[in-house]
Amino acid sequence: MVRYDKEHKLATRRRITETAARRFKQDGIDGSGIAALMADAGLTNGAFYAHFASKEDLVANAIADELRIQHERLTALPPGRESLEAFVREYLSPDHRDSRTTGCPSAALLDEVGRCAPETRQAYTEGAGAIVDTIAAHITPDDPRSARGQALGLYTLLVGTLQLSRALIDADFSDEVLEQGIQNALTLLG
Repeated sequence: MVRYDKEHKLATRRRITETAARRFKQDGIDGSGIAALMADAGLTNGAFYAHFASKEDLVANAIADELRIQHERLTALPPGRESLEAFVREYLSPDHRDSRTTGCPSAALLDEVGRCAPETRQAYTEGAGAIVDTIAAHITPDDPRSARGQALGLYTLLVGTLQLSRALIDADFSDEVLEQGIQNALTLLG
């Protein structure tokens, strides 16, 4: 039996969660079986349980990782509203709409997360809360708590707008939804 060092095991686990996140966003959580997820990662089904207790454990970890990455991206933005406005425009862009597998986990998976086990919903709750707090800190750096409602409104507007734009088959209508979403977000920001 081959034993791998801790770094190799962590790298393999990361590869599984990254490929699973892409597959979940493409095919949905329920539409992604362990066999397909492991094949995407270039591993056998048997290797799965060396890294995760269950598929739900993988889902919770993949969602937590995706939201952490999104949070880190927001945190890295320069302080102030201008960088937040640029983020809004990028988030509600046709490129992001069309990049489902590499885009926002909320816009791709929110409807399924609500039906997941408590550990996945907890991971989502923590990640979404961190994102909302970071948005609030960009709106009013001196008093983020005062902007929490505004940040929550912006976050829900962004996610809902992106979800709707992805659902539409009419490209012009979808583009109109994105553009109106940008205008609504900028109005919300003041």
